[in-house]
Amino acid sequence: MTQALEIQPAAATEVRIGYRLAMPDPTNHLLALTLTVENWRDRVLDVKLPIWTPGSYLTREYAKQLQDFRAIDADGRPLVSEKAAKNHWRVECGGSEIIEIHYRLFAYDLTVRTNHFDRTHAFIVGAATFFRIPGYEQQPIEVEVVPPESSWQVATTLEELEPGRHGPRFRAPDFDTLVDSPFEIGIHETFEFEACGKPHAYKVWGKHNGDLAKISADTAKIIGVEAELFGDGLPYDRYLFILLLAENSYGGLEHKDSCALIFPRFKLRARDDYDRFMQLVAHEFFHLWNVKRLRPQAIEAFDYDRENYTPSLWFCEGVTSYYDILIPLWAGIYDVGTFLSSLSKDITRYLKTPGRLVQPLSESSWDAWIKLYRRDSNSDNSQISYYLKGMMVSLLLDLEIRKQSNNARSLDDLMRSLWRKFGQDERGYSQDELLAECTAIAGTDLTEFFDRFLHGTDELPLGEYLEDFGLAIEPQSADVPSFGARLAEDDNSRAIVKFVEVGSPAQRAGIAPEDEILAIDGYRVTAKAFSSRLQDYASGDTVAIAFFHDDELLEISVTLGEPQPKSYRLVPVEAPSETQATNFQAWLRAALGDA
Repeated sequence: MTQALEIQPAAATEVRIGYRLAMPDPTNHLLALTLTVENWRDRVLDVKLPIWTPGSYLTREYAKQLQDFRAIDADGRPLVSEKAAKNHWRVECGGSEIIEIHYRLFAYDLTVRTNHFDRTHAFIVGAATFFRIPGYEQQPIEVEVVPPESSWQVATTLEELEPGRHGPRFRAPDFDTLVDSPFEIGIHETFEFEACGKPHAYKVWGKHNGDLAKISADTAKIIGVEAELFGDGLPYDRYLFILLLAENSYGGLEHKDSCALIFPRFKLRARDDYDRFMQLVAHEFFHLWNVKRLRPQAIEAFDYDRENYTPSLWFCEGVTSYYDILIPLWAGIYDVGTFLSSLSKDITRYLKTPGRLVQPLSESSWDAWIKLYRRDSNSDNSQISYYLKGMMVSLLLDLEIRKQSNNARSLDDLMRSLWRKFGQDERGYSQDELLAECTAIAGTDLTEFFDRFLHGTDELPLGEYLEDFGLAIEPQSADVPSFGARLAEDDNSRAIVKFVEVGSPAQRAGIAPEDEILAIDGYRVTAKAFSSRLQDYASGDTVAIAFFHDDELLEISVTLGEPQPKSYRLVPVEAPSETQATNFQAWLRAALGDA
């Protein structure tokens, strides 16, 4: 007879759910899980593995990593099971009231959205790991963790119970909380600190060159600024930062009482790199309010079996991206010059993406599931990131509110109002409610603003808005005639076309993605030297391009176009007025003269 997992006592007739998460062999990267369900009365037991995780809007098909599924009764006898859908298994219970389901998961994908297990640690994402039992999502769930070594520690924000037979034991009050509570299991560097009167901690995996004392002190500043912005204190008892440090990875995923961050291990010291890391911290922590508690109706309740469509991801991520460069400025982590430099880079990326004039922002939000994370060679021509354009529209919305109210109100007031009306009670807002609240805070009807910049493809009047706040957008000329294709060097040192801008000289001449560029006017050229070679020509000149297209050697003539800006820079306007200087000061809490 098999031993059922030790589960905290409950009513005799209450269905009880418990997991054992074991990691017997780090070399094969396989997690061994046992799901025990007690007091089960139905003829069948359905279990489903989520296909996505909240905060990352892509169907990741976690079931593709699952193997060795089997079900047994309390006496160890096999139970008949079948796969009913890609992420759905059905077990014939045969009258047994105790069912054990055993399965293994391959865990070797190091991101904040997927499981990773090796000889040093295991990072566990709930959606990628634990089954949902339809109809029992509100039941408490216990998890016993069995590390491969007794020296491994377990970091999670779940309630810790008395240890089980084989390892530490934790309790989630419901399935959503289990999904929302990642585990970092291994040997960690820990740094604990206090912010706003509450305990916080960094749990750090991976060798790095950072100063955790400084990181924690600056993180506390960020927490303080964001808590003040929303008011009403911090909506948790304790908070955990899980920091995964690898070679060249970057990203984050928000949770209600924690966040997972991944960052290049040796880029925590240089000033620019450090500022970028603190922006990542500010971004994920801002999600504590915006997204985790204040969110659109479509993701008020999660459907883990299919895409959850909403046109409002621009507000979830774009507003957060706008604040993630503001918060470190307000926290004193960097100065206004660094802020303007960071915003300039974002404006450059936006203005150099042709798709901004093709895909509306609301459509970009809706199509996140099929476009943003599934890029191809035409993506920059046909789409725009709801993070990036959402950030630009959030900037305009902030400046619009400030102009209409003579700096008496701002986007900060909008966020506080939305938090109190929708976030505190976690009541999802509709598009109409969001527009109504924006209009109320601005004191003017913003229907046209939303129609043009959210639902339409009008060019955003960034320069016009920023001029009122003492800034101008200054193009930085490339001094090179335009060709219109982006090249990259592959592993064999070949110059491969990765992107061709629609309407460009290269596109009109017939250059296509994945073509291999060989020579300009009979002389070999590399990807790195391509742009500098074009400096020998002027706009209107015709050059002969030799290239391979699908292994066929071709040569075509390309007439070069006018030089295009290589970047854009925010600079103070000449002789700013008193109004411009006042607006700048009210917006950025710094003097225009410091820019």
